[in-house]
Amino acid sequence: MSTLPEETAGTPSQTTILQAPGPRRRLHPAWIVAAVAFLALVGAAGFRAAPGVLMVPLQQEFGWSTTVLSAAVSINLVLFGLTAPFAAALMERFGIRAVTSTALVLIGMGSALTVLVNQSWQILLTWGLLIGLGTGSMALVFAATIANTWFTKNRGLVIGILTAGSAAGQLVFLPFIALLAQDPGWRQASLLIAAGALAVVPLVLKFLKNSPADVGVLPYGAEGPAIEEQAGSPAAAPEGAPRSNAAVRALQVLKRASRVRTFWALAAGFAICGATTNGLIGTHFIPSAHDHGMPETTAAGLLAVVGIFDIIGTIASGWLTDRFNPRVLLAVYYQFRGIGLLVLPLLLNADVQPSMIVFVVIYGLDWVATVPPTAAICRETFGADGSVVFGWVFAAHQLGAAAAAIAAGALRDATGHYTYAWLGAAAMCTIAAVISATIRRHHSSREAEPAAA
Repeated sequence: MSTLPEETAGTPSQTTILQAPGPRRRLHPAWIVAAVAFLALVGAAGFRAAPGVLMVPLQQEFGWSTTVLSAAVSINLVLFGLTAPFAAALMERFGIRAVTSTALVLIGMGSALTVLVNQSWQILLTWGLLIGLGTGSMALVFAATIANTWFTKNRGLVIGILTAGSAAGQLVFLPFIALLAQDPGWRQASLLIAAGALAVVPLVLKFLKNSPADVGVLPYGAEGPAIEEQAGSPAAAPEGAPRSNAAVRALQVLKRASRVRTFWALAAGFAICGATTNGLIGTHFIPSAHDHGMPETTAAGLLAVVGIFDIIGTIASGWLTDRFNPRVLLAVYYQFRGIGLLVLPLLLNADVQPSMIVFVVIYGLDWVATVPPTAAICRETFGADGSVVFGWVFAAHQLGAAAAAIAAGALRDATGHYTYAWLGAAAMCTIAAVISATIRRHHSSREAEPAAA
């Protein structure tokens, strides 16, 4: 047992007792928290699979253009991104459990209310505002916060596993959403998404603890020096300790990070990452395949395969991030993605050819493999601010996704096809690869501190 005194404003002294797991404890509580966080990400991921599947049925029923529906997705993606850094700070202020459960309720409400829409502005409200705020609070920064708070060992692997939760959600929901959208209809598919999000809330309230201090243990893999790091982090502040305003903290971190070149390099690369995943493939792959005569259920099945290999690729990326230079990994990931997008227009057909299967497998392995190395560079460069900085980098990811979603929809309406969107995205991936390869390696995790002076 170790005791750590911690001074807080207004209180002369407080004592937080952090006890290492006893010999009888077979499973560290961090792994239970990680498992519940994984399920929460699965439940929140249902909507990520929905727009591509539901776009055609909504167009057929209401006559809305691709641009209108793409605008709803874009609003969602913008809020998804801009909410993330504030969500990271809110988790430090109010706790991971409260923010996560609220986010899941917002996703459930937004998806359930979608069944009542009959005007285009209403889909902007449900798909855009409500679900955007909910998914933004459950963004990939949630995975980084869990890993940084509960683990000092295997952080890259944990981030990879949790990030794969979003892919698993796509895998679980997408085939059922596609089937329900055909018969009995898209409204039942929306209710399935709502049920998936709300079903996880009781588990979150019961098992998702805010910090190791809540259960009297150290983070997984922590030794003596890690005690101070854990007790000094905002996420692990003891009950009654003063905590800063979440919005102020998020903006202060952005101000410090914006003075560091690495932040802008990561933000630019991740914006391209978002454009080429959520913005293009996630939103427009199924409508594009439909343009070439492929049934929607078949195209949805291909995206589900992307989800399967996304799980494998992201976990493998986390493992690699713990062992290799994350900058090199990012450059390789982006370049392989660009090659895939370059050949995609040649692969789309009414039937599924072997070459399309190869594309789906490679793209799945690469889908969000960029997350663990990006989060690792944020942690290495910005130290205790790393999770919130990653939230801002993720905001760039979603802004890129939003721009790509609406731009691709507009190109489709203007030209009748998506070819220019795929080729433009391939070029952007090469740019991201070059930017990532040139990020400087920092020998200290405090680069941001001199800039803030």
